[in-house]
Amino acid sequence: MFPKAVILSSGGLDSTTVLAIAKSQGFDLYTISFDYGQRHKQELISAEKVSHAFSVKKHILCKIDLRQFGGSALTDNIAVPKDHLNSNEIPVTYVPARNTVFLSLALAWAETLKAQNIFIGVNALDYSGYPDCRPEYIRAFEILANLATKEGVEGNPFRIHTPLMHLNKAEIIRKGLDLGVDYSLTFSCYDPPNKGDREGNPTANGTACGHCDSCLLRLRGFKSVGVKDPVHYWEHQK
Repeated sequence: MFPKAVILSSGGLDSTTVLAIAKSQGFDLYTISFDYGQRHKQELISAEKVSHAFSVKKHILCKIDLRQFGGSALTDNIAVPKDHLNSNEIPVTYVPARNTVFLSLALAWAETLKAQNIFIGVNALDYSGYPDCRPEYIRAFEILANLATKEGVEGNPFRIHTPLMHLNKAEIIRKGLDLGVDYSLTFSCYDPPNKGDREGNPTANGTACGHCDSCLLRLRGFKSVGVKDPVHYWEHQK
């Protein structure tokens, strides 16, 4: 019997690589994604495709509405910055307390599954500067998880795995390719030009903008590896 793991899956490059790592370590895979009022739903379609490709035991789409709070370019009427990477300041794409909300819900599911392992694709090198992606944040949340749960206080501690924490984007991509990840299934863009209808349902063949922080980091990583990113970018349609 294999140990169970809950993996936070956004449908993006990082979380899919983490899913492949968890699989390579022999875990039974359970994925959780979040429809939180983000700018588009293309990433959720990718998360479902990725979960299917990895034959996970169960995939949950958890619906919450962070748009009612706003405060981020991903959940409010704030423009997504383009063609600019600055890791010295927290960008407007930061969603207040997002990882704390996501990890708390993943923890709740993990406790019901008796899955003591939770994987998340946070990174402290090639990332946008979000405070809830740092090693000290993860350590603090793991302490909280083991103080706040029945499993934790009864001697069955949870572990928050962050296998990408100290890898740059090129190293993450190399790791994923070594594990056979099909990155054409993933979607990382914050602001795709082809966002879909008024209800947020993506139209077919959604494309990435190629200019937001997430796209720039992804493209830079693939260029460093010397491999073409299989995702379609908007500028190719011009």
